[in-house]
Amino acid sequence: MTTSRGHGYWALPLVATVVLATGCGTERAGDEAGAGRSAPGTPSAPTDFLCPGEDPAPTASADSAASPAATAAPTDHYAENHGFRVPLTLHGQNRCDGLVVTGRVERALEPLRKRGDFAPQHVREVLDGLGYRSGTTYQNGPTGVGFLIVLDDSPWCVEGVVNRDSVTADAFGGYPDGTDCEPPAGGH
Repeated sequence: MTTSRGHGYWALPLVATVVLATGCGTERAGDEAGAGRSAPGTPSAPTDFLCPGEDPAPTASADSAASPAATAAPTDHYAENHGFRVPLTLHGQNRCDGLVVTGRVERALEPLRKRGDFAPQHVREVLDGLGYRSGTTYQNGPTGVGFLIVLDDSPWCVEGVVNRDSVTADAFGGYPDGTDCEPPAGGH
C-alpha cells in the first residue's frame, strides 16, 4: 500500500529542478547578451585623442583604409589567414609620439629626396644622425629606399620610403605574432 507521503519524496526534487531551470536562459532573442553586466578582464577599446599640432579634420588612418577588407566576409580566407602580417596600430600617447618621430624622420630625409639621392647607405647615415641606429635600409625599386627603424625605448617601430615623389614614414606597434618590427615570414 502506497501512502500520499511517498509521492512527496520524488515530487520535491522535481519541483526544485523546475524552479531552478526556469531561472536559467532568461535572455531572449533580440536581447543583447550580457546586457547590464560587465565581463571581468574584458579590455576596453583603445582611446585616441588629438595630438599636438594635429589637424582636427578627420583623416584616413591605416585602420580606416583597411576596415572595408577587415569587415567584409572573406570568401577565400586570404585576409583571415594573413592577418598576422597586418601591423598593430598605435593609440593614445604612443600614436602622438609616433607622429612626432615620423615627422622628424620625413623632414630629415627630404633633402635626400630633393637631391635624388636614393642610396640606402645615405638614408642610413641620416637615420643614424637622428639617433635611430637600430633598423635597416634597403633599395626599394630603381629610385627609392625603404627603411625600418626599431625604437628600443618604446613599444613601436617606424617604416617608410624615400623616392622621387615623396618621403613617407609610418609608426606602428609591431605585429600580432610578436615578431617585433620585422614582418612575419609565415602563418599557418
